[in-house]
Amino acid sequence: MSMEWRIYGRSVVFVLITAVQELYYGAEVVVQFTANKGLFCELNHLPVPLNEGVVRAIEVKMRQIVAEDRPLVKKSMLREEAVQLFKSSGQIEKANLISALPREMVSIYSCGNYHDYLYGKLRPSTGELGHFELDYEPPGILLRMPTQYTYETMEIPRRVSQPKFHQILSESKEWAKILQCRYVTDLNRANKQGRMGEVIRVSEALQEKTIARIADHIAEHRGRLRLILIAGPSSSGKTSFAQRLRVQLLVNGLRPVSISLDDYFKNRVDTPKNEAGEYDYECLGALDTELFNEQMVSMLKGEAVDLPHYNFLTGLSERGGGRHLLVAHDQPIIVEGIHGLNEKLSELVPRERKYKIYISALTQLNIDAHNRIPTTSARLLRRLVRDYQFRGARALKTLHQWPAVREGEEKYIFPFQEEADFMFNSALIYELGILKHYAEPLLESVSPEVPEYGMARRLLDFCQYFDPITVEDEVPNNSILREFIGKSVFFK
Repeated sequence: MSMEWRIYGRSVVFVLITAVQELYYGAEVVVQFTANKGLFCELNHLPVPLNEGVVRAIEVKMRQIVAEDRPLVKKSMLREEAVQLFKSSGQIEKANLISALPREMVSIYSCGNYHDYLYGKLRPSTGELGHFELDYEPPGILLRMPTQYTYETMEIPRRVSQPKFHQILSESKEWAKILQCRYVTDLNRANKQGRMGEVIRVSEALQEKTIARIADHIAEHRGRLRLILIAGPSSSGKTSFAQRLRVQLLVNGLRPVSISLDDYFKNRVDTPKNEAGEYDYECLGALDTELFNEQMVSMLKGEAVDLPHYNFLTGLSERGGGRHLLVAHDQPIIVEGIHGLNEKLSELVPRERKYKIYISALTQLNIDAHNRIPTTSARLLRRLVRDYQFRGARALKTLHQWPAVREGEEKYIFPFQEEADFMFNSALIYELGILKHYAEPLLESVSPEVPEYGMARRLLDFCQYFDPITVEDEVPNNSILREFIGKSVFFK
């Protein structure tokens, strides 16, 4: 299912690119990121200003291409021949990307007279690609298609305004411009030229400056903002971020305390079960929210509490097994966990006393203008490396668990991201060139006999675009990346 959904989406994007080329030859579609329940794209070098009328003209052209049921022709071509093809059409970054691929033959797709190199397979023709909507989304367009979870019914998700999420995604692209690394070829070029140390230092400085800005804001409102709730999807770097924020709050003269939401798990036997009859540790009902609210309210009043401790071996909540804690009137309480943005978690604490932070790894790079790097792929590589390094889990186990992890994120994290007061991007523009070194041997160990092999091959194909970065010692020991590759000052 996952593969078919990806092929469908990629094919519709190809129809969009073809339609723009046929209407406005020389214009460039830049596929950016998923937001507002669609795929946001920029249109560069248009001969006319982008407006609602232009978007409608593009949609009409797309539906005409679908109605014509044009074949999407795949042709194997010598690498050098493909390079010359894209140089002649002015797609220099695509030519450079293909030139660096470690194989002699590449697959080029065509729709009518338009040719392109796309990361993955396409449908055989355009006739079944009519399930999409195109919206004017200044300063670009929003392409909405069936998702992984609605593909069977071909339901197109309703457009949802996500201004905060859109803003952080736009900021991530600005960071890419600062680092002069919009595409993978830019990163590889910096690596070859010996400039990777500077790229690492500037990437880390951009993050540190943002964390300092968050701490400054909390400090300026120290009498009001007391409960700092940090949430984000798997492998977004929540734990390292929380530690770095704590340091910046100390710099501001505050003395934050940290509490683990994991210690508020209910006894295992009281945990709700999912449709498969297994304990659902991801749902809010797995936590003792009544106790959490009671203790947060007490601490904010200046009353001492005995924190619980959850014993993962016995599956029991040990009341009084944690710390005896009394916080001063100006001490922030930092809580990190997947439900931090859900108001039900802390409903008895007034909203004005809380500061909610959403963490996600929103990759700034594109493979090229038409091939984006999915955030989920980058996070999965992080998790593969971390699970093997520190949890003794082989790649097969992590890959097997990933669909369930993603389903939990769709239910319990993403619907609440706009509740955040601040969104922080934990992605580092250079990280995939370092993670590649750790991830490739793990992925190569996955047997062709198991269902997860296709996912492993897709990630291996993805890694081939990145040149290995060998200056790992340049990565500081407080970097979020260290949470995954090791030698972090925050983890023993």
